[in-house]
Amino acid sequence: PRPLQEAARKAEEFARGMVTGGTFFEELGFYYVGPIDGHDLEALVPILQNAREIRDRPVLVHVVTQKGKGYAPAESAEDKLHAVARFDVVTGRQAKPAQPAPPSYTRVFADALISQAERDPRIVAVTAAMPSGTGLDLFGKRFPDRTFDVGIAEQHAVTFAAGLAADGMKPFAAIYSTFLQRGYDQVVHDVAIQRLPVRFAMDRAGLVGADGPTHAGSFDIGFMGALPGMILMAAADEAELARMVATAAAIDDRPSAFRYPRGEGLGVAVPEFAEPLEIGRGRIIREGSTVALLCFGARLGECLKAADLLAARGVSATVADARFAKPLDEDLILRLAREHEALITVEEGAVGGFGAFVLQMLAARGALDGGLKVRTLTLPDVFQDQDKPELMYAQAGLDAAGIAAAAFGALGGGLSATSGLRA
Repeated sequence: PRPLQEAARKAEEFARGMVTGGTFFEELGFYYVGPIDGHDLEALVPILQNAREIRDRPVLVHVVTQKGKGYAPAESAEDKLHAVARFDVVTGRQAKPAQPAPPSYTRVFADALISQAERDPRIVAVTAAMPSGTGLDLFGKRFPDRTFDVGIAEQHAVTFAAGLAADGMKPFAAIYSTFLQRGYDQVVHDVAIQRLPVRFAMDRAGLVGADGPTHAGSFDIGFMGALPGMILMAAADEAELARMVATAAAIDDRPSAFRYPRGEGLGVAVPEFAEPLEIGRGRIIREGSTVALLCFGARLGECLKAADLLAARGVSATVADARFAKPLDEDLILRLAREHEALITVEEGAVGGFGAFVLQMLAARGALDGGLKVRTLTLPDVFQDQDKPELMYAQAGLDAAGIAAAAFGALGGGLSATSGLRA
């Protein structure tokens, strides 16, 4: 209709005449329109329709919106109800669990980092527009002058952290695994090549349930572990995460990274002040004799359950926590290879990660020249559709039944599927 077209033309002329943004983007060759009130659909829709018709150059429509607008509980909430549990629509109050749950890994990370920072004034924290998602909102309340939110700019977050490290600070860049992919070039060129001690806290490692494949932390083991000089860790539980924060804080001559999943921990007690780990050293959790389950990360609990399933069928299993994907605990892994018929690696990551590193080392050391049977359990080579996390891990074969089935299959037990292993 002509009135709408006229309104759109006037809004567009007004927006293009504003100082903010227009000249800069037009110097880059864009046809710039904005800023536009994204909540005024009568103006916005015709402008988008007009922009669609411009064929001779790229168009940038600058639309400004307010998160949570129109829903009072979201407008007033600090996080604008960005990610919520079930909630009451009238009040916005979120449902609380019937029983108190263990703290989330994110909260454990935040508390551990605060504990370290209270003792070391050089520790600073960097986030890319995810202060509450990474727990750095808590760190920021305690240390507002040592917390930096650079906005949705992971590349800048990484290079900024590199600059802080070069000047003697101890930066922790807390970035979701999936979002760190955006800054990988900077991780390589601005951090790894310079051997700068930036500490990467990679939240949301592994599958993330309802957040779906865009947020799944599937690839960081491979892409971080490929970098010379990088130290790469994965937490099996809350106490291990706190120790990895302490370990990263103590590493001052090269970059380091540690990964941990979304969601609640296992209820493991966390020490008030965690001690650093010995670099490149894993641990034996349970001793067995026939098959070794070598876990990197938070599937350790499922590995222990798998060992119980195996024991019930007469198979003795060792369970080990690798802790490090780089450097590998070669002595531990070679011992597992020597003393067991089969070695099963388990990780919450894509093909080409921890299992591949283990295979490479075993091949180089001649440990595959005999009769050792090796299986590497990873996420499947697909982008998994969202579901409940436990169902997604079952589909991936990374629950207890899937791990036990892989062990039976490696031993020639005929149970290569999970039939009969799930309750």
